[in-house]
Amino acid sequence: MGGNQSWFPEFILVGFQLSAEIEVLLFFIFLLLYMSNLLANGMILALIWLDLNLHLPMYFFLSHLAIIDMAYASSNLPKFLENLVMHKKTIPYVSCAMEMILYLALASTECMILLVMSYDRYVAICHPLQYTLIMNWRKCKVLAIISWSFGFTMVLGNLIFFLRFNFCGSLHVNNFYCEILAVLKLACGDTWMNRMYVLTGGVFVIIGPLSLMLVSYMHILWAILKIQSKEGRKKAFYTCSSHLCVVGCYFGIAMMFYCVPDDGHHDEQKKILSLFYNLFNPLLNPLVYSVRNAQVKAAFKKVMQKVDHI
Repeated sequence: MGGNQSWFPEFILVGFQLSAEIEVLLFFIFLLLYMSNLLANGMILALIWLDLNLHLPMYFFLSHLAIIDMAYASSNLPKFLENLVMHKKTIPYVSCAMEMILYLALASTECMILLVMSYDRYVAICHPLQYTLIMNWRKCKVLAIISWSFGFTMVLGNLIFFLRFNFCGSLHVNNFYCEILAVLKLACGDTWMNRMYVLTGGVFVIIGPLSLMLVSYMHILWAILKIQSKEGRKKAFYTCSSHLCVVGCYFGIAMMFYCVPDDGHHDEQKKILSLFYNLFNPLLNPLVYSVRNAQVKAAFKKVMQKVDHI
């Protein structure tokens, strides 16, 4: 092994080329958004836990989504915030590997949870009389376990491929966190197999669940059109609209990252999308579900009334 190679290097996160003053300003803005994410998702978890009216399969899976979103943002944003305020951009090899694997595992798990939530909506609208029988608590727990297991199993291949490389030359990761495709560009040797694994995994984790969701919503749309009353159609569509908003935003950006071959010409645009993905997407979910969901709003009002009476 040559002198300029290392199995355990210290990477440099390039991030965005900004002045120290701008970095400090961004630190406070991004810290506010990060804290808002934790607070909003924590509020959703607390409401689901405290209100018995929310002890339903839909909100059970929504609680998993909130946990994922908090962990998802926490996997790389604290290090990014530290680098902004300390004006340093280094990250050790082990921390980089952990950040990368957690990010991919949680992202894969979120895809599966969103798929399960679409199945829940399909059963609720297309088979309402059998809903409690089909979506029983045992089945919900099994679906949640499968989703988490699938997410973390999918990244094992990425971890094995990553650990077999050593790194030489420039160790500048062209992103603000250890994004797998950006890190692979620094590896010595041929990374074609790794890139194919990432692309194949992206198609399997993103396109597969998205296709199944589209099939579910085609059946849901057909069932909604069969509803006679206008109010009934409106209520049925309203129960699905929040989930559709989240799915559209989440899968749209994910497809741009991991289902399109990386030609290296759009790195700056991808960094901006990554920032949106980490800062705004986890915050979007609780906002969409709280603003557009009558039961969540009712639970929030109930909690606030109890606080006022204390």
